[in-house]
Amino acid sequence: MKQFTGGVAVITGGASGIGREFANTAASHGMKLVLADIQQDALDGAVAAFRAQDVDAIGVHTDVSRASDVQALADAAMQTFGQVNLLFNNAGVTSGGLVWEHTEQDWNWVLGVNLHGVVHGVRIFTPLMLAQAKKDENYRGHIVNTASMAGLITAPSQGIYNVSKHAVVALSEALHHDLELVTGQVHCSVLCPSYVQTNIGESDRNRPQSLVNATPLTTSQSVTRQSVLSSLAAGDVTAQQVSQVTFDGIRERKLYIYPSPQSLSRVKMRMEDIIAQRNPGDWFSDIPSLRARRERLIEALR
Repeated sequence: MKQFTGGVAVITGGASGIGREFANTAASHGMKLVLADIQQDALDGAVAAFRAQDVDAIGVHTDVSRASDVQALADAAMQTFGQVNLLFNNAGVTSGGLVWEHTEQDWNWVLGVNLHGVVHGVRIFTPLMLAQAKKDENYRGHIVNTASMAGLITAPSQGIYNVSKHAVVALSEALHHDLELVTGQVHCSVLCPSYVQTNIGESDRNRPQSLVNATPLTTSQSVTRQSVLSSLAAGDVTAQQVSQVTFDGIRERKLYIYPSPQSLSRVKMRMEDIIAQRNPGDWFSDIPSLRARRERLIEALR
């Protein structure tokens, strides 16, 4: 997809972080915006800011873990603008700690947003986009699923997040292969950023009350949370840079988009361990922040 002007971009998690930068970039290319977010005040503020810049934008309060909310999002986009050209399945949350310490509520929350949110987006929007392609040979569409380098590398004390993002990578690869069977007008990408300067580390602020744990954080969860917040604050790329790299990838029809390509050396190490049938090595020993996290965890848990 090379032409954005006049198209419509639907962005989940669109009120802040990477999603907000997707909206900024889309707007700069003359696109209309459908922003979805679970945080109403942030959503209202984002829509107001874009309208003040004469950008056609609507906001739809959306809990992506609910299929009915994602369907309502698609309905609002079509009723308002009549088409969807870009879909960013971007909403995400994070939770860390020893994998066996996660509660059922933790699993339901993280997988509900990070995985089922993408599943709902793919299931509901792909047929809609294919229908547009069938009606108009000039139509072009693209779906971007936000995964993470954690979808390609399994770091300690991030098991629940790793699981969700590995699944998004697999889903995106499957979507790519399946789209290739039926159309040349709709494509997809999987975005795999490393640490980015966003507020995802504070995503608990939007956790549904029904999925809040009755017990406090464990030692591993507390140590991991503080380490993740520090890593995010020191992220090697900004959300704006991630957005630019992503739009470049859309133009080039890239499936895999890596805003931090230096992290691919860890992916290579992991794949070499898998192929050699050897137990995983310490892929992060040369990264000071991750080495320090490991050392803090060992000290706190022993």
